Amino acid sequence: MKKYFSLLPAALLTAAVLLSCQSEKTFEVKGALSSAGDQILYLEHRGLGGVELLDSVKLKENGTFAFKEKAPANPEFYQLRVGSQVAVLAIDSLETLQVRGDAKDLVNTLSVENSPVNEQIRQIDSQTRQVNLRINEAEKRHTAKAIDDVAYLAELDSVLTEYKAEITKLILGNPSGAAAYYAVFQKVDGYLIFDPYNKQDYAMFGAVATSWDRYYPGTPRSKHLYDFTMNALKTRKQQEQQAALLENVPVVSGLSLPDIVLTEVNGEKITLSSQKGKVVVLDFTVYKSDFSPAHNMELNKLYSQYKAQGLEIYQISFDSDEHFWKNAANNLPWITVRDPESVYSRLLSMYNVRNIPTAFVINRDGDVVARVENYTTLPGEVGKVL
Repeated sequence: MKKYFSLLPAALLTAAVLLSCQSEKTFEVKGALSSAGDQILYLEHRGLGGVELLDSVKLKENGTFAFKEKAPANPEFYQLRVGSQVAVLAIDSLETLQVRGDAKDLVNTLSVENSPVNEQIRQIDSQTRQVNLRINEAEKRHTAKAIDDVAYLAELDSVLTEYKAEITKLILGNPSGAAAYYAVFQKVDGYLIFDPYNKQDYAMFGAVATSWDRYYPGTPRSKHLYDFTMNALKTRKQQEQQAALLENVPVVSGLSLPDIVLTEVNGEKITLSSQKGKVVVLDFTVYKSDFSPAHNMELNKLYSQYKAQGLEIYQISFDSDEHFWKNAANNLPWITVRDPESVYSRLLSMYNVRNIPTAFVINRDGDVVARVENYTTLPGEVGKVL
């Protein structure tokens, strides 16, 4: 009996070790990269806090490699890196990923055998690169003045709309998958392509957040996505409430408009609130556009007719070309200011401006009494107030 009891602790220890080894689940990434030479291949984790190096290997002549790591509790993202080249991988189950590619062009050649989720990641990356290229090309033509601000904004909208239509199908096809999570956080020039403050785009974040919270409750990614989505919803609701006030015609007296402080041609800062006591036409426009000359001629007729009765025009230019704006605005008789953020201005969303030009008629108390997109109605709206 003493003999067997003396052996028991060692037996229990061995069993505990075996149980521990069996319970520690792992995944493996292995394969071969051609054109590898003697380069170093890195396996890195793309976590919420940044990129973390997990392992590395000097590639053999035939480019073969194998990495084994602890499996995550939820779908997770990793990357293979050779030099500055990076290819993203998703792990969404206990598996072995069999990888092939060319070390000289890792981004475009990497493939993962029998892994639908990683095929979707490749598709998302490819389409995101195409969006970046098309937007960069549009920016070059805009900078070279080959297209004006309005045409540039329309082209950006077209490119992003096409991308979203395609990727939306992927997201809604499996919102609990790694590819859906990856897709909603894609960026162009540091900005999210799917805008969480846009009602239609928000639906994508909501679908993914709900699914992840259901299937992977309590995990860091699920919590991060849920908090991110709820904060975006709260902000969007506040913006919608403000926009709804500006949408109504007429607006209930006493509406407090978001004030505007911008610089006139001569360098003087002028606030919208400083015009209280006058009837103000707040005009959102772009001078470097086909409609601008005729638009300003009509405003000039209106201004000449009603200036003596207390009419003022506070005209905001969203031109990206400051020099052009100064030359065009220099001889105009009303207040002409420019927003340097151009078509990316926050004022456009704050005032719920969907089309340019758009105007608001503001009475002497500083209340909005009309929103005008059809400018043939502007003289009548101003006449009512005066």
